[in-house]
Amino acid sequence: MPEGHTLHRLARLHQSRFGRKPVIVTSPQQRFAEGADAVSGRVLRRADAWGKHLFHHYDGGHIVHVHLGLYGTFTEAPLPLDEPVGQVRMRMIGTEYGTDLRGPTVCEVIDAGAVDDVVARLGPDPLRPDADPQLAWKRISKSRRTIGGLLMDQAVLAGVGNVYRSELLFRHHVDPYRPGTRVDADEFDAMWTDLVALMKVGVRRGKIVVVRPEHDRGAPSYRPGRPRTYVYRRAGDACRVCGTTVRTAELEARNVFWCPTCQT
Repeated sequence: MPEGHTLHRLARLHQSRFGRKPVIVTSPQQRFAEGADAVSGRVLRRADAWGKHLFHHYDGGHIVHVHLGLYGTFTEAPLPLDEPVGQVRMRMIGTEYGTDLRGPTVCEVIDAGAVDDVVARLGPDPLRPDADPQLAWKRISKSRRTIGGLLMDQAVLAGVGNVYRSELLFRHHVDPYRPGTRVDADEFDAMWTDLVALMKVGVRRGKIVVVRPEHDRGAPSYRPGRPRTYVYRRAGDACRVCGTTVRTAELEARNVFWCPTCQT
């Protein structure tokens, strides 16, 4: 599932390519036909994101809400676009570029009140300048759930997925099974600061970058083709730092990865 940096990157891209101009919106698949008709030809005032949710704000108060889910993708191309291929839920055509949306969990037209309802269910988003980390800390510090589960809960932190969850905990030497009540304020502050920095890199570079240079190429555990991560999807491999075998297990229906030596 795309993590929050992907949605913020899309919002910036769509703002740059379609913002402040009329946009032709269609639904070749016809599953979004009514919604497309409601916004087609209107000016896209702004595009923004909160966690894993993307919002296109059009003149007249119409807002297209997209959640990519597990399989949703946008494909961008200069005009003219080829004929739609596959199940294209929404096609946007601007003055120079077009984009096709396939496979989202949510693609709907809503109003500002409904946006508020979506946001009310979400925790602070590390990529938003108005994010209040204390809202997340209050929930974490009072919960006996594992910190690994809490970090993936979108009501606690919006935009964090399995990669950032596993990598953040490794970088701060925190066992994913430690209860939230046993994470202290200084640890959380350090993780929040690191998470903001890492996700900003993700927006800028279009990929998740988490491994420090001294632990990357040339490290004993480096093998071409393996994930450029510390622990995520590296179960059975040697830890890049200490050499211990990286472990994995299911935690709240998602696989978590960790080093049992570095994360105590």
